[in-house]
Amino acid sequence: MIVVMNAGATQENIDHVIAKIEQAGLRTHLSKGEDRVIIGVIGDKQLISRLEMNMMEGVEKTVRITEKYKLVSREFHPESSIVYVSGFPVGGEQLAIMAGPCSVESYEQVYDAAVKVKAAGAQFLRGGAFKPRTSPYDFQGLGEEGLKILRDVADKTGLRVVTEVVDKDDIGLVSEYADLLQVGARNMQNFQMLKALGKTQKPVLFKRGLSATISEWLNAAEYIAAGGNENIIFCERGIRTYETYTRNTFDISAIPAIKHLSHLPIIADP
Repeated sequence: MIVVMNAGATQENIDHVIAKIEQAGLRTHLSKGEDRVIIGVIGDKQLISRLEMNMMEGVEKTVRITEKYKLVSREFHPESSIVYVSGFPVGGEQLAIMAGPCSVESYEQVYDAAVKVKAAGAQFLRGGAFKPRTSPYDFQGLGEEGLKILRDVADKTGLRVVTEVVDKDDIGLVSEYADLLQVGARNMQNFQMLKALGKTQKPVLFKRGLSATISEWLNAAEYIAAGGNENIIFCERGIRTYETYTRNTFDISAIPAIKHLSHLPIIADP
């Protein structure tokens, strides 16, 4: 549920509403727009159903959130969110560009790529230090050595590091080197890892699963947000279809769909 405060609501009105919600054993999420303040109510459905807020001073109306995903929904947070990654705003007016090699293979390779992507206007250097592969015999990445290379090169070229986390036990290690943690398609529904990411405040680049619906994608992101980390950037990377000529079928319609359904930013990885 969300509580919409009227345009003339005072800070005292807002504080009283928040206090009543928290006294009922529920949590609140404050969203300040240009004209109004919206208070999200989080917690047990039965407790929420007992709340009577409409008659409180400063309250314009209450709205029930119909979707199972609450924190990531635009119903819950009407204003579009901006996720700041080491000072750079993703979701604002400035276009965010992330580029680099698929996997980190050597210092020279990454440095050469970084110089070129920086010159082309990118703000982020991407590269895989840990690579989840379809075949167990394919190159799996350099691990921490690859992370060190990414960090050193990014610092020298003025870029931010985005790299994938493939296991929840690696979140701490990868966070030491990366500015933005990537969740790949294969891990979109790795719920234990998503819960662990929710306990960090490190921004997360959240890729769509190989055959995930929009609803499944949003509900998976809710695991991260429900843990306390709402610094989420969606990434449409294509899904598996009957088409075999290309590796994935890029679903461009997912971008306006996510913009309509969620307040969080989205980028494209065609």
